[in-house]
This record gives sequence, structure tokens and C-alpha cells, in this order.
Amino acid sequence: MAQNLTQKILASHLVSGDLKHGNEIALRIDQTLTQDATGTMAYLQFEAMNLSRVQTECSVSYIDHNTLQSGFENADDHAFLQSAAARFGAHFSRPGNGICHQVHLERFAKPGKTLLGSDSHTPTAGGMGMLAMGAGGLDVAVAMGGGPFYLPSPKVLRVWLTGKLSDWVSAKDIILEILRTLTVKGGVGKIIEYAGPGVKTLTVPERATITNMGAELGASSSIFPSDEQTLKFLEAQGRAEDFIPLLADDDATYDEEMKIDLSLLVPLVAQPHSPDNVVSVSGQPVTAVQQVAIGSCTNSSYQDLMRVSQILKGKHVHPNISLVISPGSRQVLSMLSNNGALTDLLDSGARLLESTCGPCIGMGQSPVSKGASVRTFNRNFVGRSGTQDASVFLASPEVAAACALTGYLTDPRTLGIQPIIEFPEQFRIDDSMIIPPGDPTTPIRRGPNIQPLPLAPALENNLVLPIILKLGDNVTTDDIMPAGSKILPLRSNIPAISEYAFHKIDAQFAARAKVLKQSIIVAGHNYGQGSSREHAALAPMYLGLRVVLTQSFARIHRANLINFGILPLTFVHEEDLERLISEMTLNFSDLHQAIQTSEPFALTIDNDSNPIWVKHDLTERQAKILLAGGLLNATKAALDPSQVS
Repeated sequence: MAQNLTQKILASHLVSGDLKHGNEIALRIDQTLTQDATGTMAYLQFEAMNLSRVQTECSVSYIDHNTLQSGFENADDHAFLQSAAARFGAHFSRPGNGICHQVHLERFAKPGKTLLGSDSHTPTAGGMGMLAMGAGGLDVAVAMGGGPFYLPSPKVLRVWLTGKLSDWVSAKDIILEILRTLTVKGGVGKIIEYAGPGVKTLTVPERATITNMGAELGASSSIFPSDEQTLKFLEAQGRAEDFIPLLADDDATYDEEMKIDLSLLVPLVAQPHSPDNVVSVSGQPVTAVQQVAIGSCTNSSYQDLMRVSQILKGKHVHPNISLVISPGSRQVLSMLSNNGALTDLLDSGARLLESTCGPCIGMGQSPVSKGASVRTFNRNFVGRSGTQDASVFLASPEVAAACALTGYLTDPRTLGIQPIIEFPEQFRIDDSMIIPPGDPTTPIRRGPNIQPLPLAPALENNLVLPIILKLGDNVTTDDIMPAGSKILPLRSNIPAISEYAFHKIDAQFAARAKVLKQSIIVAGHNYGQGSSREHAALAPMYLGLRVVLTQSFARIHRANLINFGILPLTFVHEEDLERLISEMTLNFSDLHQAIQTSEPFALTIDNDSNPIWVKHDLTERQAKILLAGGLLNATKAALDPSQVS
């Protein structure tokens, strides 16, 4: 039977389940990655399962998020992660070596393999022909221990590319065009597979830019074929032996299709405050810009930054612009230094940052109050930059460089002839900042900020829950649990970080939750979009959140809620959301029976005889996790029943 590319990898890694849309499937995971904002919890969870060594082909612990060390917390977390990687058998990428997705693409990603990462932009490796997926840290910890990864069998959306990009139009414009068409909800429950003659015109780093922002579509993953471009990249990285050709069968079928003629695309920009608020740069009102930030896991490759350096060479950044540049990896930075491009960037007035996530995660470089910042990043949610009233635009490196020169939102086609960038025949290889797995007797270093893991209580059969918040559509994980330099250092201290849950929406949320002791949140569509951060489930759970009732969920966040013992429910009749207001009390009866059947069930509102009908869509496995009080309890019970709290 003919198979598309996605089906081939799914079938070759299928542990259990049926590849029929919506059915729960279990996949064998070949590789995992974590980063320091999520990795500390993942390794604490791995340790709590009493496992001795990772069981994957390759697991890598990266330091790339929390590198602003204004206190001891981040340094202590890094020491913990380095010792844990040595003890449990993972590679450790030291601070300064680069952003996890860029380094993984360079040094570890392999076509045809599966990758699970505790970061929502893990699908970046799909540019290599790898099935790469983001998940919560607990799911990654289980995978490191040899357990399968569970997800609903996805639909496959084929994006058929024809033609070739025009000058000054880039891979970023391809994914922005898809976001404009499909919106941030358009990829939910799907894997996006790229095909067509236009694919061969895109290098692996360009493909990785596109698969990276598949996360903004809500897609489970995005993937390109493994072909001549893949071999070219691997040869240049000294890894030709990792290449295998991997293509969809000619007569493969797909659930949905979309067509894009690359030659018709123009430079685009995502306006505030959503990645799908996309318009053409040309024809927009004159918009003064105060900051330009170039980097992130989306656009920090050697190819990206060489293009920027050639645009800026011999010119000067506009005096009203602060231009900051974050190379994606030490490899990229060293190559720019060796060929003189770094000097061109510095001479233009650019400020060089570390090879880290930096401003993308709100770790420094916040824009001026009420300012406009043009960024080559992947998200522009309100306040994510660190400045609540800033306007953040998402754009390609070409658009960003043009804005840096002019001081306003600028179509790069006005700059004249586009510089030609040659793809390198050989990347500079130096893996000295990647520490291989170490001695299993290595002692774990544990600083005072690293607190014990809180465990969820088992789901009660009857609950009386006040509505602590009523929210609308597209609530992000940044809304639930903000990032930034103040909060990120607390990721290994749940009691401390929980004080900031929903802080941007309701500064008194944590205090009110403690008074209520148990509560429910109700919301609209796509609740939990954005990051894979499990803290957006873990901190509210710690504060007594027991149920979230919405019109629909984002995939990763729903899985994280289940993992931490919070029951995710959806309305049978979406209009019932309008009947609910904050501080109403909802009554749940016989929940144990309700979640073990597939039928909708009723809950009641105080002083209202008309019930609200809800559904759960839980699998038998997920129901057992909730009854056990979360995945960690359930896993410990499976390994050793005496270990369960």
C-alpha cells in the first residue's frame, strides 16, 4: 500500500495502536532533547522513576534558555543538569554552544528517526526528514526511560510547493503565508508534510525555518523529504553516514492538501500580537521601529546571518534603532568570525548577544515602552518580549535587516540587488562543548532552588469547584505561566514559580487559588497554545486547579494537563460557555465512572436546574493516569507499586 512520508516513519516506529485518525498511538522514540527551562523538571522526573540510564539512541541536554545569571538559580540548575546528564547517560551541550534546535540540526538529527523534545519548536528537525515533536518534560522523561510516546494518530496535510522564491523573499515568508491562510489553529491534530518541485530549491536550514514555525500552526509536527539537499547538508557537517533517502510514494494519499507557488510570494510580516496576523510588508503605513532582533531557533543559521551581514556590510544601523543579533550556535558564530562577516555586523552598529534563545524567551533585550520591535522570531504574544505595551512584528532576516537600516518597517526589495550567499561546502566542526555521557556513579549536584516534585492528588469522584477564571480564545502558555528573566530561574521551584501563574491576566490569581483550595477554569477555543512548558499545568495544579473546561485545547497543553492530574473537558454545546461567569460553582458527580466511558456527562451549576453537558475524549490509558493522580504516579506504580505516594 502506498504511504506518504509521515506514514512511513509512524509505521516503522509504531509500538501500539492503529494509524487511523483520532486513535491513540504509541511511538518508539529514537532521540530526545531537553533545554534548561524545561530540562531540570524532566531530569527530576526521570530520577523520581528510579531509572538508572537513558534507553534512547541519543538524548541531549541543552543549556540555551536561562543563561542570564543574575542570581545563583540558573547556575545551580546548569550544574544539576550537567551532573544528571553524566549520571543518566545523556550528552550535555554547554552554555554558549548554541540553541538546542540549531545545534541538534547540525550535530544530531537524522532522517527517518523520531525525536521528542521538551520544547514546542522541536519540529525544527523536520527540515532534516526527521519526525520531531514537542511535548511536556514528563513525556520526554518517560521516553528517555524507554517508554513510548502517546498521541492521537494525526491527519497529514500535504503542502505542495512549486516554483522558486524571488529575490528578497525567504523561507520565513513561506511559513508566514501558511499561517495567514490556516491561522494558529489550522494545524491542530495534523502533521504537515512538504512536497513538490519547489522543495528541491530549499536548503535544510531554510526547511528548518518552516518546520520550526509549524508549532505556531498548532501542528503535531512538520516534515520535509530527505533528498539531495539533506545529503548536501550532512556532508558539509561531516555526517554523510547519517543520510538515508526518504520520500513519499508517488501515489501516496493525504487527508488535506494546500498549494503554494513560491514565485508568487512577497516579503511578509506578522503584526502584533499573533503569528497569524500576517500582511505584506509593502503598502503598510509608515511604522517607526525602535528595535530589531535577529536570531532565535527560527532564523539564526549561518545562511541567515550571512545574508544579514551582506545587507549591512559597509552601512550603518539607523540611529534610532537598537539592533541585536544572536547566532544560533557556536558553529555559526565561529564561521562568521573566521570569514569576516562578524566584523561587518559589528561595524554596522549591531550588538552581539550569546548563542542562545535570549530575547525570544524574554531573557533580556526588552523593547522600549510602547515601542515597535521587528524580530526574526516565532512568537509575538502580548508581553512575551518583556515589555507589556510593545508592538512586536515577526519577519524574515531580510526584512529585519532592511528595517535596521531605515528605522521603519521596510520592504527589503527597495534595497536593490539581493546579495548572493553560497552554501558552505564544509561547516566548521568543533564538538568540544558537547560533553558525552559520563560515569553512572556521578553525584547529582542539587542547589537550594531545586525543590521536590509536587505530585497531584488522585482525581476525586465528586467535586464542587468554583470558577476561578473565565477566559476567551487562544489563551497561550505565556498567559498561563509567563517566561522572562525574572520568572524562568524559578522553573525548578514549583512553590515559588506558582506565584506567577496567570499573573498577567490576574495578579491575584495565586492568592485567590490558595483561598479556594480547589478550582476550575473555563475558556474558549485553542486553550494552551504556544510553548510546551509543563509548568503551565504543574503550577496551576499545585495551586489547586482540578479541571479545565474549554471549547477546544492545544495538543501539548492538553497532554500536560492529563500528565499532572488535571481533568481536561470540552463543552458538548459550545454556547454553554456564555452561561458561565467567574465565581459560579460547578458540581461534578461520579467522575470516576464518567471518565471511563465515552459518553458525555452532565454537571450542574448552583441555583440552575439546567445542566451543562461536557465530554472528555480520554483514552483508557489517560483515564487511568488521572485516577492515579498523574503520569508520574502512574509510571511509578507500573514500575514499582510501593513507590506511589
